[in-house]
Amino acid sequence: MGILIRQEKSTDFKAVSDLIEKAFETVKFSDHKEQFLVEHLRESSSFIPELSLVAEIDDNIVGHILLTKLKIKNGQQEFDSLALAPVSVLPEYQRKGIGGKLIEHTHKVAKELGYKSIVLLGHEKYYPRFGYEQAHKFGIDLPFNAPKENCMVIELTKNGLNGVSGVCEYPKEFYK
Repeated sequence: MGILIRQEKSTDFKAVSDLIEKAFETVKFSDHKEQFLVEHLRESSSFIPELSLVAEIDDNIVGHILLTKLKIKNGQQEFDSLALAPVSVLPEYQRKGIGGKLIEHTHKVAKELGYKSIVLLGHEKYYPRFGYEQAHKFGIDLPFNAPKENCMVIELTKNGLNGVSGVCEYPKEFYK
């Protein structure tokens, strides 16, 4: 199974929207509006085209991931970071490593773009295999009411979170 990971194009938007809807259709802890979040984020100042990626198999889009700009605020201090949301894979392609390949590839691209960390709210058993740790260990809190084990962060560079602490400020599109 040859997987091509590439930057999303505007001609992919409909396929990606359909993919996201199908990927989250049966997910218990979902509002089933992730595809609309992606649409809103694409139009925001937080959007980074190089960090909206698709996975293709035989010219069919089977996966998508999006990282957007995020601030970690501590009083007057602000630190740049990224938010991972969402990562989506068509149900029939799940559990085949596609989501992992998307995550690892976006880590590489984000690091090349100069970003030092990524924050996410996600499954406590899935994301640690990619290096994510509980955010509270770094003094970082998410603005959502969620269990601590689901609030995670990764340092893309050694000591990328040195001196960083505070509350994450997500783009307003996350609240629409």
